[in-house]
Amino acid sequence: MLRSSNPILSKQDAFTPAAPQYGTPRGGYGTDPYGQQGYPGAPGYAPVQAPEDRMTFDDVVTKTAITMAVLIISAALAWMFVPAPLYFPALVLSALVGFGVVLLVAFRRNVSPGLVLVYAAIEGIFIGMISKFFETYYEGIVVQAVIGTFAAAGVTLAAYKFFNIRVTPKFQKIVIISTIAFALAMLVNFLFALVGVATPLRAGITGPVGLLAIGVSLLGAVLAVLNLVLDFDYIERGVAMGAPARESWRGAFGLTVTMVWLYVELLRLLSYLRR
Repeated sequence: MLRSSNPILSKQDAFTPAAPQYGTPRGGYGTDPYGQQGYPGAPGYAPVQAPEDRMTFDDVVTKTAITMAVLIISAALAWMFVPAPLYFPALVLSALVGFGVVLLVAFRRNVSPGLVLVYAAIEGIFIGMISKFFETYYEGIVVQAVIGTFAAAGVTLAAYKFFNIRVTPKFQKIVIISTIAFALAMLVNFLFALVGVATPLRAGITGPVGLLAIGVSLLGAVLAVLNLVLDFDYIERGVAMGAPARESWRGAFGLTVTMVWLYVELLRLLSYLRR
């Protein structure tokens, strides 16, 4: 069984080979105990079912494109139509609901395409609102962050393929422990921010920036890139092992979550540099 250290892709039954499901009589594979072919009405007969489709790289690319398209459309609609007094409530609510949907998708036994697209739509509202905030103070920063995100993802994929990067268990363990620790720290910081308590882990959207805040965002961007490596490796191994086609949605979901994380960290880093 193929397991991943990526928290989004680490379902126990995710990316295991798709087992052909053939209905057979009790006497064997399509025959009765006397070697005769099974036929409708015969004891123990069951109709032959087609084997489940296997996941391919094209599947993952297609599903990722669909998920990202929903996210981008949702972000654009939020940017254009959410009124200014609702910017902050929409940002906070979409962040909390999006986090809940991430956990729901990650812990479900079978991936749900509907939930993946719901996540994309909700996260699109979050991206639209946080982008609107930063663009208000730093004109052109959203375009820079988008270009930086896709450039970083492209370079990471190229390096993974051309330099034949191998993901070892030790590398997986380091990345996943660091990612969980980072996520918990950011969650605590977010909860403090909601009650008006500022911490040095994150600087405000304006004002002075400390070295710790810059270091935290830089660390977040590096961890996001390393998680992209885990995503690429896991999807590649899943395809090689013949994972069920439905798991392409889980691969698309993992990539989308990581890309969103990378974009937000780059947005913050660029704002720090422009101060």
